[in-house]
Amino acid sequence: MNITVVGLGYVGLSNAVLLAQHNNVRALEIVQAKVDLINQGKSPIKDHEIEEFLANGKLQLEATVDKDYAYGHQPEFVVIAAPTDYDDENDQFNTEALESALEDALSYAPEATIIIKSTIPVGYTKQINEKYQTDRIVFSPEFLREGKALYDNLHPSRIIVGEVSERAQKFADLMVEGAADPSVDVLLMPSTEAEAVKLFSNTYLALRVSYFNELDTYAESKGLDTKSIIDGVSLDPRIGDYYNNPSFGYGGYCLPKDTKQMLANYRDVPNNLIRAIVESNATRKEFISSQILKRNPEVVGIHRLTMKTDSDNFRQAAIFDIMKKIRAEGVEVVIYEPTIKEEVFEGYNVVNDLDTFKSMTSGILANRISEDIRDVSHKVYTRDVYNNN
Repeated sequence: MNITVVGLGYVGLSNAVLLAQHNNVRALEIVQAKVDLINQGKSPIKDHEIEEFLANGKLQLEATVDKDYAYGHQPEFVVIAAPTDYDDENDQFNTEALESALEDALSYAPEATIIIKSTIPVGYTKQINEKYQTDRIVFSPEFLREGKALYDNLHPSRIIVGEVSERAQKFADLMVEGAADPSVDVLLMPSTEAEAVKLFSNTYLALRVSYFNELDTYAESKGLDTKSIIDGVSLDPRIGDYYNNPSFGYGGYCLPKDTKQMLANYRDVPNNLIRAIVESNATRKEFISSQILKRNPEVVGIHRLTMKTDSDNFRQAAIFDIMKKIRAEGVEVVIYEPTIKEEVFEGYNVVNDLDTFKSMTSGILANRISEDIRDVSHKVYTRDVYNNN
């Protein structure tokens, strides 16, 4: 089957690779450097499975910046994974890039079914079909982790398509065909319910992060052992011993924007919990900042902007707000982040000689501890209890 994928971030690229195992996939991207790497069998993002699949050369996948070529093989499906960053001023997702891609797909592939993989507000698919006077736009949520995107597509928790139809089942079957676990649950449902599944799922994950972070805030404030408490709480099978490692706050591409969108969707609906999830993250970052400042450091070093191990992405990382709060109190902040080649990033000095970084800082902030700073553990502040993500 001929398929076009638009947008080669971690969502688009993982979907393109998955589908290219058994289909002819052309992937459209505006960044030429990404296109060149993919066509050379190299991944532009850090993801072990994507790197392996691209390197083995067995995919029917071509990347291009040429719209005519991307759509020139008359695709049956167009999968769009354009970014939808949250616009705090308008209190909603910015869907401009998505709508531009939708307009292209409607024009270049007039017979194709268009699958939206971007995260969107509840009710968006119905509105956009009405706007463009079509019925060809379908939503299918993704549930992928950065750095593990293809793994999560190969071993999906579920596959959901926001339409109850033959073509929706056909697309779901393509995703199942590419998966390593063919027994995955497949749910077909109306688009608005599928959109709600995505936002409620990510909001629950943010809730869980916030819960264990607030547990840790209490334990640290009262001089208690966080790990002992979490170990005891998590042995209840209804709670579970997973996704419970404290952090500096939830960050990344999905959780901050999706929780804000969820709250915006509740504008005319009574709620307490959804608002608390958003506010709790800000409170946690305030607490972490205050704990650092209590130590009266002269120079605070940030050990990695990436908030997870085995990741090269630090978009919307919780650490940025903490850095701003520390610097606002007159404390110098420097960064150790090997993925940044510039000497200055966002106004902060970057020091990528690790020994120099260790020696010049009076305190080091590390969301996740690693072996390369254990020798200076006396100056490291972390809330990493389990040494996992």
